Amino acid sequence: MTVMTSDLRWIRALAGPEFRRADTLRDERGDESGKKLERWLRDLPGWLPVRSEPASRIAALNAAIAALPLREASEESLVRQLHDAMAALRADANDDAALARALGAVGEAARRTLGLWPHPVQFAGARILITGRLAEMRTGEGKTLVAALAATVMAASGARVHVVSTNDYLAERDCEEMRPLFEFFGLAGGFVKGGMEPDERRTAYRHAVCYVSGKELVFDYLKDRLAGHGLLPGRVAGVRGFVRGDAPEPLIPALHFAIVDEADSVLIDEARTPMIISQEAEGIHEPALLAWAIGAARALRDGEHFSLKLASREVELKPGALDACPPLPDGVRPVWRARPWREQLLRQALTALHFYARDQHYILAPGEKPEDGLKVQIVDESTGRVMADRSWEQGLHQLIEAKEGVKLTAGRDTLARMTFQRFFRRYYLLAGLTGTAAEAARELWATYRLRVRRLPTNKPIQRRALPAACFANASTKWQAVADDAIAAAARGQAVLVGTRSVEASEAAAAALAERGAEVVVLNARQDAEEAAIVGRAGASGRITVATNMAGRGTDIKPDATALAAGGLHVILTEYHESPRVDRQLFGRSGRQGQPGTVRALVAADDPLFRTLPAPLRAALARGQGLALAVRIAQGDAERRAWQMRKQTLRQDRELHRIIGIAGSTT
Repeated sequence: MTVMTSDLRWIRALAGPEFRRADTLRDERGDESGKKLERWLRDLPGWLPVRSEPASRIAALNAAIAALPLREASEESLVRQLHDAMAALRADANDDAALARALGAVGEAARRTLGLWPHPVQFAGARILITGRLAEMRTGEGKTLVAALAATVMAASGARVHVVSTNDYLAERDCEEMRPLFEFFGLAGGFVKGGMEPDERRTAYRHAVCYVSGKELVFDYLKDRLAGHGLLPGRVAGVRGFVRGDAPEPLIPALHFAIVDEADSVLIDEARTPMIISQEAEGIHEPALLAWAIGAARALRDGEHFSLKLASREVELKPGALDACPPLPDGVRPVWRARPWREQLLRQALTALHFYARDQHYILAPGEKPEDGLKVQIVDESTGRVMADRSWEQGLHQLIEAKEGVKLTAGRDTLARMTFQRFFRRYYLLAGLTGTAAEAARELWATYRLRVRRLPTNKPIQRRALPAACFANASTKWQAVADDAIAAAARGQAVLVGTRSVEASEAAAAALAERGAEVVVLNARQDAEEAAIVGRAGASGRITVATNMAGRGTDIKPDATALAAGGLHVILTEYHESPRVDRQLFGRSGRQGQPGTVRALVAADDPLFRTLPAPLRAALARGQGLALAVRIAQGDAERRAWQMRKQTLRQDRELHRIIGIAGSTT
């Protein structure tokens, strides 16, 4: 089988005239230059409305591919066709006929190796990715194949391709499914997931196509920077080691082309906080001090000693709050005698008590060794998955451990940090796929220079939205959810009950069990059984309760009996801060033109509504004004989240600038 090699002329041309390579050992793009006015002018296209891909353009590409003699072509001739198309595209990056030949060859290979012939919308989506844009495709339209088509074409040009997923499970699953397509053209496909050794990661990143979650990718990049392969001052030592031949190769050799699956989740929702590599340190938070802080915080009264800002998740201490606390324990460091330090510690303790809840923001899980006891493990709310090797900073993690009465972990010092925003801008060419990008189009352009192009569905949507309802409190909501789920299951539909937290999923399951219903739960406690649970969730009459683990990337296939009864019935039990996440959950139903039904059953005391004006909350309790309340609450939450992301990026850039100045003086 022929293995193709080539240079990077095509991807450099697609990257545009403003492309500038970074001054590093690794192939990557440099930071965007220009004065404030120039950057402002470059941001203007983000205000333009999202455009749909013209039907005529989709049809023209499909006609060009259909005219190719693909079915009778031998394997060698298909490989040669892709090779020749790459040569033509290197000479003219905008040669549409050559791109059609390349996509046609890869599409035919997909038919032979995967049993999947791409439909016209999938070919159009692949073209959008190859040209460095974001394709908005409805859920169920086959984005996994679209990403593989584009990845194969780009890898054949000589570029290293990263397909970025939301989690390890999807990265491994998609790589294994698409590997035969890559191998048809002599291209190696690999994946990176948590727990892999450095040599395994290094090998996977050197495959032509590598599937990896965003978090694993950024952390590996930071590890390279710490080893002197990046922009930190240590790169000088890295260059010296490279010349001498004693420096280890970087984990990630190049940042050429990235296809970000579920791009709004990775690039927007997961970009709120920077990725940080830290090491254990002695720290200044002694166990006795943490116990004092939690005990003092529990004794303080809301409204008298402090106030909670629910929208921004901040604590404001009132005058006299510190005076109401007991004396510090003996033997603590002198620094804690200073009032500002104690106030900050008290605010963190109140934050741990009032803004971080067990089975919502974290779970208690057994440690690796019996003597470790239970450990606090963070749950990523956007994905519903445990982040076992992550911790909160500035003593917050240890305060939550003190709150729960589990063994305290050591404090940590930050070694390196980077935001998703700054990392993904370092690719020569960035592309993305998602079913929900329109709401974030302005931010995607301003931050990543990604233009959104909307694609139609291949088949008409048959999913029906049933009337939503709001109940006075959570108790009545769970009763209604159980009744609705049992009724749908009795009709023969498969049922998915979507919840936002582990706690909520267990409350829903309990309400169903009280009525004698058989229910399967998928949350952070059952993540090892995810594939099996999802595989059975489409059975007629089956009720599955799940957190956001069953959201993005999850393909629940209703069986024939369930389809005849109306398909998959999805119940949303709590609106999210972003309407995009709600749309993703509803998108599990009615995929690829199948029938399906969706319904929202929520409560007036759901967290999203707690910041609304009292009259509107009162109306919600009476079952009125739900659509208005959701629009206001989600709009406010989205604006706050964007401001937080912009602030995070500003801090990251400033820190990078300071480090650069310090490095230039060494």
